[in-house]
Amino acid sequence: MVGNKAFGAYVPRYRMGKETAGWGTSAEKAVANFDEDSVTMAVTAGRNCLKGIDPQKIDGLLFATTTPPYAEKQCSSIIATALDLRREINTADITGVLRAGTSSLKLAMDSVNAGSAKQVLVIAADARLAGPRGDLERNMGDGAAAVLISADSNAADLEGSYSISENMLDMWRSQGDSFVRTWEDRFMTEEGLERILPDAVAGFMGKHNVKAGEFAKAVFHSPDARRHTQLGRRMGFSEEQLQDPLFGSVGNTGAAHPILGLVGALEDAQKGDLVLVASYGDGSDVMSFRANGSDGTNGSRTRLAELIERKVLISSYETYARWRDVWTSDAASRRPAPAVPSVTALWRESDQNIRLYGAKCTQCDAMQYPPQRVCTICLAKDTSEPVRLSDKSGEVYTYSMDYIAGTTDVPLVVTVINFEGGGRMLCMMTDRELDEVQVGMPVEMTFRKLRVVNGIHNYYWKSMPRRSNN
Repeated sequence: MVGNKAFGAYVPRYRMGKETAGWGTSAEKAVANFDEDSVTMAVTAGRNCLKGIDPQKIDGLLFATTTPPYAEKQCSSIIATALDLRREINTADITGVLRAGTSSLKLAMDSVNAGSAKQVLVIAADARLAGPRGDLERNMGDGAAAVLISADSNAADLEGSYSISENMLDMWRSQGDSFVRTWEDRFMTEEGLERILPDAVAGFMGKHNVKAGEFAKAVFHSPDARRHTQLGRRMGFSEEQLQDPLFGSVGNTGAAHPILGLVGALEDAQKGDLVLVASYGDGSDVMSFRANGSDGTNGSRTRLAELIERKVLISSYETYARWRDVWTSDAASRRPAPAVPSVTALWRESDQNIRLYGAKCTQCDAMQYPPQRVCTICLAKDTSEPVRLSDKSGEVYTYSMDYIAGTTDVPLVVTVINFEGGGRMLCMMTDRELDEVQVGMPVEMTFRKLRVVNGIHNYYWKSMPRRSNN
């Protein structure tokens, strides 16, 4: 039976909360670092989902987001490359609506059911912006979730689905808009969310002859915690049945929100538990899954609860605004403009920069990064084989701190990393506190954005302090 073979999540390390100057509320929200976006978060969630699974056996990748870095270029192809998926797969971006995540799940399940694919990876990620210091901004957060859809060995089986489509202009963002726009609040609530979502859930229950009391957990969209409780009661769910919507800790993560809730529910589900998932946005998708008693982690994936607990509050709202280019300083304007990346070089060096392939000499087993035709140890020529370094741990061999490099996050920490099993790499360090950086420090690799110049998003791998549980 088609269902979820594995799942994973990603929540950025940084938060705005009570101790953030200028934030003005005790409620916390997850905020992506300055070098993160929906693509980098999707890669991290995908890596968490695929731990222990051969990426070369994935047949498709669907990327759901309302905040794609490119308006015209497929982002799922970037993600597939960074995850080291094979070339002969189907990739697609599902964008433009908050229910893109559940729509992607439905498409993936239909594909597996039809036999056109055996395993399809669905990743949803969003980093939305709202007007500064408004209610919408306080309730929105950044994050990503990934689900591997398969026909066998499932952590949870699909029990049924139901969808409705309705043109509703209650929340939107046009080309060129930085911030999400909304219409009058009462109209949005009464004619939009509180009418459409219950209609969809009722239609699902009628189609599949189930009742609200049969579900162990219900996951559904809501703009804030108050309306989440009200909606749950309106649809017949008790408070104990409502999956934590993560308001006050992460926030509404857009297209990823229902998928993130599903991951959280399945991680704690008992065998036989039914979980309902309902999204919202120009209609609604409703699905139910029956858990098979496995949380999908196999002891290696990082659980959602652990990701939420690993947090650092940023010092000021100004820091967040600078990360998002909401506010700019004149310091950047006093520096020379960065050089435009060579598109030819980006294409030519994709394996070493995006897949993070090193080379292992078949004559003497020496590891090199970046790959070279001639082994630096035994001088053998053209005898190397590619080795993926992104999943390897390492430690800091040496480092430097640059206070005048013009980076968003001063100082720029540059590290030389020695990988376990051999290989050395020069790279930036991210998600770090200055007092923890030291020689010998354990690190892991993370896919991040170097800069955006002339509309080109230059992605690469950085080191960060090791925080994974494996």
